[in-house]
Order: sequence, then structure tokens, then C-alpha cells
Amino acid sequence: MTGPIKSGRKLGQKVKKGKLKASSRRWIERHINDPYVQRAQLEGYRSRAAYKLLEIDEKHKILKGAHRIIDLGAAPGGWSQIAAKVTGSADEAPRVAAIDFLEMDTIPGVHILLMDFLDDDAPAKLVEACGGQPDVVISDMAAPTTGHKRTDHLRTMHLSEAAAHFAVDVLRPGGHFLAKTFQGGTGHDLLTMLKKNFRSVIHIKPPSSRQESVEMFVLAKGFKGRAEEATDDPPAED
Repeated sequence: MTGPIKSGRKLGQKVKKGKLKASSRRWIERHINDPYVQRAQLEGYRSRAAYKLLEIDEKHKILKGAHRIIDLGAAPGGWSQIAAKVTGSADEAPRVAAIDFLEMDTIPGVHILLMDFLDDDAPAKLVEACGGQPDVVISDMAAPTTGHKRTDHLRTMHLSEAAAHFAVDVLRPGGHFLAKTFQGGTGHDLLTMLKKNFRSVIHIKPPSSRQESVEMFVLAKGFKGRAEEATDDPPAED
């Protein structure tokens, strides 16, 4: 359960004008007054994004029974913290692999790869890093914004597509895939591919995702498995 939003700081704080631009001042004020930011600080999560995953999991149970998880675009590490906890991952035998080209502080039980997910050798390194085929692939990747909405949408959708194809290549049967997308939806070709490979595909906007944000998430549950592959391992629980 994610529980009620609690914080130890008074809301409604203002930032002195000083030399800051008005837009920068408004962003800082929104950030410091955000109850999810304050709660993350109190509960030891590295970012407010942790609550997006917790809220999605509370409703859709995608982490239940997961033994191995791969986290794409992981920095600063909030989702990886949750993944390590639910899998019982430990440094001596990590069950969680995280990748980002941005540096991250170490997280107990998480094997962090400092590299671009789009590098050719990244997929194999990720599977090796978490000790085998994952039960869940999660992706909070988004391309750096340019300010041009159409361009930003296309660039982030490209990352979503790459993450989805990676998930289909590596997931164990019964596994799940969660990835950031933007309002306007997942592309038709990608949706078709996901529906072909998973038992259910839906779009989600969790409560902790800011209402003014265009971000959404696509959730594909129950990977059907690769036709050419058979496994004796038990699938992830739904």
C-alpha cells in the first residue's frame, strides 16, 4: 500500500526572487511544495517517481512473485530501490540490473550499468547482470526535451519501442513490461506488437504523475513466451 501522503515540511513555501528567472522560481516552488517529493525524502526514496511504480503495482500486482527485474533509464534509482526490495536482491547475488548513461549512487542488491541502453551490447549485459531472464522489465526512460512537443514525443516513443522489443527478447513467460510513454498514446505498430506478445495491454496514469504532465505508462501483462523457447522455470505470478 502506498498510504496517505505525509510530509515533514510546511506546504506553500515561496522562493525569493533574487536572480532566478520566473520560470525557474516556479519550478523550484512546485518541487519543494510537492508532497510526493517530501514523502520520498522522509521514506528514503531517491525520487518522487518511486510512488508511480508503487501505485501501479498496488493496483496491477506486476511485482508480485518477481525473482529478477531489469530497470531501464534507472537514474536516480527510485524504481531500482523498490525492485531490490521485492526481489530480495543482495550484492553477492544481484537479481536487479539497472542501466542509465547518468551516474547513480550504488544501491544494495542492484547491479548498475553506466551506459546507453541503445548500445548494441547493453541487452546481453543486462541479462547477465541480473543473473538470468527477468520476470519484469520496467522503463522510465525519456529523451532529453527539446521544447518541440512533436520531436520530444517521437524521441521518447523510440525509447519505448526499443524497451518493448528488448522485453519481448528477454522476459520469462508470464512476465510483465512497464514503460513510460506520452499522452497521444503508444504507436499503433508498438501496440499491435505488445498485444500479440502479452495477454493484456493498457495505458495508465498513476495519481502521483502530475496532472499537467503529458506522461503516461503502457503496461503489458502476461508475456506469452517465445514460440521457439521452452523453459522449466516457473513463470512470474500475476
